[in-house]
Amino acid sequence: MHRMMPDPLTQWALASDAMRLASTGCALWLIAGGAAAMEWRRNRLRSLERLERVGWVPWTPIFLMCAMVGGGCLMMGVPAVLGEL
Repeated sequence: MHRMMPDPLTQWALASDAMRLASTGCALWLIAGGAAAMEWRRNRLRSLERLERVGWVPWTPIFLMCAMVGGGCLMMGVPAVLGEL
């Protein structure tokens, strides 16, 4: 008999608080990685001629905020998730 897997929204709704916290931490770390990549891209393109084309988004504070909050979420959530396995 084939067992049907619930959709991702149902899995998220039925997940434990620790699993949600760990998932949120992983998502924030992915955002932090994207912000770090965009800051690297902006610094690589930095020249006097292209100064007008450089964006206004503060990538470094976004990276720091997401990395710190995501790390805190992971530190709180992962031990409980690993204990459930």
